[in-house]
Amino acid sequence: MRTGPGADSAPAPAPTTMFSSLKIRNYRLFATGQVVSNTGTWMQRIAQDWLVLTLTGSASAVGITIALQFLPMLLFGLYGGVLADRLPKRRLLLATQAAMALTGLALAALTLSGHVQVWHVYLTAFLLGLVTVVDNPARQSFVAEMVGPGQLANAVSLNSANFQSARLVGPAVAGVLITAVGSGYAFLLNGLSFLAPIAGLLMMRNSELYKVERAPRGKGQLREGLKYVAGRPELIWPIVLVGFVGTFGFNFPIWLSAFVDDVFHGDAGTYGLLNTLMAAGSLAGALLAARRGTSRLRVLVGAGVLFGLLEVVTAFAPSFWIFAALMVPIGMFGLTVNVTANSSVQMATDPLMRGRVMSLFMMVFTGGTPLGAPLVGWITDAYGPRVGFAAGGAVAMLAAIGVGVMLARVGGLRLKIDLRRGRKHLEFVPREQLTTAA
Repeated sequence: MRTGPGADSAPAPAPTTMFSSLKIRNYRLFATGQVVSNTGTWMQRIAQDWLVLTLTGSASAVGITIALQFLPMLLFGLYGGVLADRLPKRRLLLATQAAMALTGLALAALTLSGHVQVWHVYLTAFLLGLVTVVDNPARQSFVAEMVGPGQLANAVSLNSANFQSARLVGPAVAGVLITAVGSGYAFLLNGLSFLAPIAGLLMMRNSELYKVERAPRGKGQLREGLKYVAGRPELIWPIVLVGFVGTFGFNFPIWLSAFVDDVFHGDAGTYGLLNTLMAAGSLAGALLAARRGTSRLRVLVGAGVLFGLLEVVTAFAPSFWIFAALMVPIGMFGLTVNVTANSSVQMATDPLMRGRVMSLFMMVFTGGTPLGAPLVGWITDAYGPRVGFAAGGAVAMLAAIGVGVMLARVGGLRLKIDLRRGRKHLEFVPREQLTTAA
């Protein structure tokens, strides 16, 4: 139970504004460190994708790299959640952030020395994925301990805004560095960037954390987490949706690198520009989510449908600048899906189960990539970037429609169509209301 100001049983929190979570000192330290390390992470992502494409000339090889990075999450993700529920999250994050720094520095040393080979990148990506298995659920669930339940939705949205702000800077800097001096310096700066979150964690005040009980050691905790989620439609269906979207709709390193190389015949700077434009849309989506302060499942479903539809439309854009402009709304709706699902799942979860539930969330969202990325890479190589991009968007759109139908059934809702002037043409209403109207 809590010793600092504001456990789950604390008095009603202050009203939520767009940046209200930043009034909390511990969260400010966390957010500041994250924006620095996130910038380095995006630099490494761009440099890694471009390095693999340069070494192999294959979109499939980029897909394999991504798959290896997320394979540990698919295999061991739930165990990471068990550890996050058992161990002090702050200490756990200090260890994971230090380990992630070492992976960046190792890849920098190999690249700058001129000895880097594709298998080195594969191995580094896999090791980074192993660390992420523990880092992701610990970092996601630690947010609640910093801000408390009243500011949780706002803080989750600001975390995404933080990540996307770094995404605006990271790809642009990476493009300049790769063109000027090569990928190695992007990897080096990423490794050094982890000093910022480590310093922020060390400077936090334990007395101001919203402490929750840690799950005791025991058998069957993994099964307990799965059973907990399976019995709650408000948890299982958002997780199913982000699974489909993450597996098939978020393979942008494959698609964008292929479009730049094969369709638009650009360079690393062009690739960085497309990522920056998508980040601008994502940042707008995150800030809008922070302003809302609540997470509605209807927003989640609607954003999922529009995200998939936009990918299909963008796949057949006739010119580079139309393609580039459409990156902005794709980023906005994709981020809305992620943030809305994340915050709604966290807010509906018991604190003792939060690490395991969020590990399942992240396992499904990112762990599906080892299955989706090679498939999407193969389709992109075999049939072209346009077909690959459109196929991923179509799957995401259909999944969102399917989840929307299931949530409506669980909630006892039916779709009402009213074409009369001045009325809502489409809306979900309770079954009884629809029967009475008929």
